[in-house]
Amino acid sequence: MKNLFSLITIFLFTISYSQELKNFVIPKGYKKMLEIKGDLDKDGKDEIVIVSNTDKKIDLNFSKGDQRELFILKKINGKLKIWKKNSTVLFASETGFDPKYNVLTLSVKNNRLVIDQEFMTNSRHTQRYKHTFRFQNNDFHLIGSINRFDDTCKFYILNEINFSTGKTIIDEQYSSCGENETEPNDYHKEFIHKLGSLVKMNNFTPGENKFKIPNSNKYFYY
Repeated sequence: MKNLFSLITIFLFTISYSQELKNFVIPKGYKKMLEIKGDLDKDGKDEIVIVSNTDKKIDLNFSKGDQRELFILKKINGKLKIWKKNSTVLFASETGFDPKYNVLTLSVKNNRLVIDQEFMTNSRHTQRYKHTFRFQNNDFHLIGSINRFDDTCKFYILNEINFSTGKTIIDEQYSSCGENETEPNDYHKEFIHKLGSLVKMNNFTPGENKFKIPNSNKYFYY
């Protein structure tokens, strides 16, 4: 009897949950870029993650061109339902100095969504952001960030943090590229930095977040 009651409860919850979520249809004017699958809430079932270029144009700092939207979908009773929609975590289609070299990669690892974006800021400099999101407390939260800024030979700058543990790594390496100039000293620091609360996906835009590195005049960007 107890098992029957549990099954009925699960069934009713599934029906209610399905009715709350909207059916997924790619809006008119949108163009699907990529699609991946993976279990993001540890229920043993794969969610579907889709990135689409939209018909909305933006021009904000390096992010410009067609705005991109991220959809995380659940398949319920044979229908795709929108579990999460986001338009802040992805750079636009024409971001950077030469968009044809831009890279966007999504993956699901250990029930976490990893978003990896790379673009050129000019003919010599490459910017890469890698952000990891985990579903917890009924939302997706940022739990890891890697920010890498490279010159073709003058410098390599890495900011890496695990927000769950607070472990933070700063690594800056410099070179003169064989030219007669004085380069800054290399810099490496590891420390623990804890946020008061994890940042939710819908409150996050890559590169627009920072905190001061202890005992220095430098900032950590993520």
